[in-house]
Amino acid sequence: MNALRARLEASAAAVREWCRTRDDAFLLLALLVGVLAGGLTLLQGAAAHALQAWWYGLDGADSRLSALPRLDVRALLALPLFGLPIGLISLAARVRKRQLVDAVEANALHGGRMSMRDNLVVSTQTILSNGCGASVGLEAAFAQMGAGTGSQLGRVLRLRRADIRTLVGTGAAAAIAAAFGAPLAGAFYGFEIVIGAYTPSALAPVAVAVLGASWVRTAAGSPLAMLPAPADVGLEFKDYALYVLLGLVCALIGVAIMRLVTLIEQAADRTGLPVWLRPVAGGLLLIPLALVTPQVLSSGHGAQHIDLTAQAPLQWLAILLAMKCLASAISLGFGFRGGLFFASLFTGSLVGAVFAGALALAFGHPPLDPTAAALVGMAALAAAVVGAPMTMAMLVLEGTHDFALTSAAIAAVLVASTVTRRVFGFSFSTWRLHLRGADIKSARDVGWIRSLTAGTMMRRGPETLPADTPVADARQRLPLGAATRVVLVDEAQRYAGIVVLADLYADRVKPQEPVSGYARNREVALAADADALAVMRQFDSSQSDELAVVDAGGHVLGVLSERFVRKRYAEELERRQRELLGERTAAGD
Repeated sequence: MNALRARLEASAAAVREWCRTRDDAFLLLALLVGVLAGGLTLLQGAAAHALQAWWYGLDGADSRLSALPRLDVRALLALPLFGLPIGLISLAARVRKRQLVDAVEANALHGGRMSMRDNLVVSTQTILSNGCGASVGLEAAFAQMGAGTGSQLGRVLRLRRADIRTLVGTGAAAAIAAAFGAPLAGAFYGFEIVIGAYTPSALAPVAVAVLGASWVRTAAGSPLAMLPAPADVGLEFKDYALYVLLGLVCALIGVAIMRLVTLIEQAADRTGLPVWLRPVAGGLLLIPLALVTPQVLSSGHGAQHIDLTAQAPLQWLAILLAMKCLASAISLGFGFRGGLFFASLFTGSLVGAVFAGALALAFGHPPLDPTAAALVGMAALAAAVVGAPMTMAMLVLEGTHDFALTSAAIAAVLVASTVTRRVFGFSFSTWRLHLRGADIKSARDVGWIRSLTAGTMMRRGPETLPADTPVADARQRLPLGAATRVVLVDEAQRYAGIVVLADLYADRVKPQEPVSGYARNREVALAADADALAVMRQFDSSQSDELAVVDAGGHVLGVLSERFVRKRYAEELERRQRELLGERTAAGD
């Protein structure tokens, strides 16, 4: 038994070394992540659809909840009933006093490390939320489980921080590719949302992962999610100008939706409702909207196909747009779990259709094809909300195979993304993290900065003197040249300033005076947990070469020099740049 265990451990070590040092092995690992993520995506989608089919009586795999003509109140009781277990799961998760970490936060702050327990919680809540009809998408579950698969494999193999982050991105990319049957859209999603940059080192792993996920979808017999393309799109300069204007409109509506979700969430907090009851209350509020039309339910894929192929009245489209925005905001604000990605696709198509209809009224003739405008609006609003412009443009291309329409979509999504970033500064995922106190605007790796703290960089055991020591005694104890600076402490051994030793030997100094009279930065010190950026800002504001590092009680822990901080920061920054360029070494992270 011991020999077998030793042999297994040796094999595992060989596999780890192989994946850490060889690019071809890492590509095989990325392919495995893509296949697993694709399979998990199809399983989660099937589970949510089966739940809807069981409760609402849907016929066939292609039948969609949002495409039903009407629903009665008894069927819609699923919303508050399923809200109860969703709320109880949220309550149980809060007992740990730790927020659930998604792929964006994991890659930005934690080096790609995700908890499988968190992943299962998010997946279960999202499937229940979408399965009962709440106005949320399944992408939260898809991306969470796909990214979590990459993270788990990377941690088991003890890969470097940069490699784990790449696997998290490949897993999320593969999940989105499998969800839509769109490998290009999935790949760009991985780069723009989860990895946070287009990095040479991640190109090949993401590519093989999305192809593996697409193969899983094809092998499972799932049809491609084709979009109804317009018959003929002949674009002129004026058409591009109108689509740019549509991108601007989508940006403003996207910002309004994200703020509406926050306002409703804050209103729910003010009601004093316990966490476990909020989804129940949200479900009750959704029932009147769903009685008007089931199109406000779920992510809206079925309703989107109906509204893109049928020329609905402009007034109805405008009302449906307002209702869908409100339903999504209520669902998320009251604790249903899910994302705005899939829901914003339907909402954006409504924005585009309303925009085309309004232009037709204004000009007396339709200057834009309504279907084309709906598809461009779909991409632009999703880009504003999700923060992934090229992902949405590629989704239009792979869904319609129309290059002319894709060029219009690219113009609109770039405007929508730029305006949203300028006006609001966040995508929906990073906005939610910002409200929790994590001030990040993308999945770009900033966690290493937080680990580079004053406490880890300081020089311990600095020379100290009581602040009331006479200058003459200080000179006797510390001859000129013995040290550069001395840290002063008071009678309680708390920090009281720093004295430059040369100042004590100046001609104007009176030997009988205490050294505290010549102290600098008496009120300026560094907290041990301050990161490198905060430390450098403190050096700039104090215009000092060295600062003391103190604990919460003000006791001196060490001394840190500006030169050393900037040197360590430059070294770490260069190291991360090498990782982005794909320079692999045998040394671990």
